Amino acid sequence: MKYTKYYLLTIAIIVLDQAIKLWVHYTMELGSAGQIPVFGDWFKIYYTLNPGMAFGMQFGSEYGKLGLSLFRLVAVGAIAYYLYKLAKEGTSKGVLWGMALVLGGAIGNLVDSTFYGVLLDNAPYNAISPWFHGQVVDMFYLDIWEGRVADWVPFWGGDYISLWPIF
Repeated sequence: MKYTKYYLLTIAIIVLDQAIKLWVHYTMELGSAGQIPVFGDWFKIYYTLNPGMAFGMQFGSEYGKLGLSLFRLVAVGAIAYYLYKLAKEGTSKGVLWGMALVLGGAIGNLVDSTFYGVLLDNAPYNAISPWFHGQVVDMFYLDIWEGRVADWVPFWGGDYISLWPIF
């Protein structure tokens, strides 16, 4: 069983991910009022909800979130199968451990979007159903840079930008 240990890591990541998300949900205040500094001002635990994908991007239609949740389901299946296939082929252990981590995170976000709309009542007010419309709990805040972008920079030139991913 060349692949079992990678799936065990995936399960451990899912359990840890869900435990941290539930701890954040039940013990922290949403937004900056409840933030906890970890390393100065640049890394904090900060409770926020992500209604879409990376950086809060969303599909425009009322069925966009449902489509994203179903895509996540298919993607998780594809990643799980690909991990199995690569393990059978003897791919580098570093690649396999990395894929197991990605798979655990992807399943964690799938759990959030599938069930949290019902279990945590965090579906957006305009969702057609709380099922498959839950928001992902994000909490790791990196305050990288904030300021005015030089005028010569395409698209954002002259704009005030805050680079602060929360994942």
